Amino acid sequence: MAELSHINARGEARMVDVGDKGITERIAIARGAVVMKPETLRLIREGNMKKGDVLGTARVAGIMAAKRTWELIPLCHPLQLDKVSVDFGIDEIRSRVEIEAMVKCHGKTGVEMEALTAVSVAALAIYDMAKAVERTMRITDIRLVRKEGGKSGLFLAEEETTGGNHR
Repeated sequence: MAELSHINARGEARMVDVGDKGITERIAIARGAVVMKPETLRLIREGNMKKGDVLGTARVAGIMAAKRTWELIPLCHPLQLDKVSVDFGIDEIRSRVEIEAMVKCHGKTGVEMEALTAVSVAALAIYDMAKAVERTMRITDIRLVRKEGGKSGLFLAEEETTGGNHR
């Protein structure tokens, strides 16, 4: 079993020391979705939600969340991010908004948590903007799909290696 990096010898939580790590380009891509009724999806797609531009608001929320991940997730390092993008796809067949976040930096630790946080908060913003129309929406499938950089190198989720991604 691998040693847990965020636990000391006494079993106490600790922040990982990245002082001796080299600075490399770090990239992470995460995805998720918000499943809803077709009528709700139509309102979002057409920009007719009473609260305004759902996807525009969710994009800004996701970007802001990525930049503040270290304040939300215990033991995360504050990072100087080079780029955060949050993009959406409308899947009419499965009646869902698909979310993809990409985060990039040059640093000593990865940006997986920032990408996952961006997707999560973007999904929450979609829910918040559309909840007056539908409270049965489901936030689902949040996962890391790609990670580059650092000692461990490239990670690709199975969907990326088998062509099983739905976008």
